[in-house]
Amino acid sequence: MAELKKIKTALISVFHKDGLDDLLRKLNEEGVKFLSTGGTQKFIEEQGYACQKVEDVTTYPSILGGRVKTLHPKIFGGILGRRDNEGDREQMAQYEIPEIDLVIVDLYPFEQTVASGASEADTIEKIDIGGISLIRAGAKNFKDVVIVPSKAEYSLLLDIINKQGAATTIEQRKAFAAKAFGVSSHYDTAIHNWFAK
Repeated sequence: MAELKKIKTALISVFHKDGLDDLLRKLNEEGVKFLSTGGTQKFIEEQGYACQKVEDVTTYPSILGGRVKTLHPKIFGGILGRRDNEGDREQMAQYEIPEIDLVIVDLYPFEQTVASGASEADTIEKIDIGGISLIRAGAKNFKDVVIVPSKAEYSLLLDIINKQGAATTIEQRKAFAAKAFGVSSHYDTAIHNWFAK
């Protein structure tokens, strides 16, 4: 089998929590550490697992009514840092940036909000910024990071972990990245179509 890369730390920030419990249980059994925000962090702790707050890493609270939570160099550096690049590794050490190997995220339900006939202001608040940025960052750095861009991929990751532990091949990570760019492309198209109307 191709060389496996171990998952040690997972950043989890999801709108929909259903189906997450099985994945959390398996990741926890494999010794993966959790990092999260707000409602997801509360959900993880309610399942009985330790979970570090994103704000403990960034030293910033969630600000602007929740519009800015994960958008921080310590989070994006942890995802985008190239593990085989000496300069990146030195900077990660210098700025105390943790390596994030797995990103599990889903996006605010923009299309459902539009379909519900919500006001323009409510619809705009459902344009995801942090989530879409996490998806793109994780997918860009698929060489080192597993990106799970929606709950549709939970079972895929669970199957992999059941077969080979909390570790993935480069081919598996690239396949997740392809799905991630599909998710972001669909989402941006929906937003574009709404604005174009």
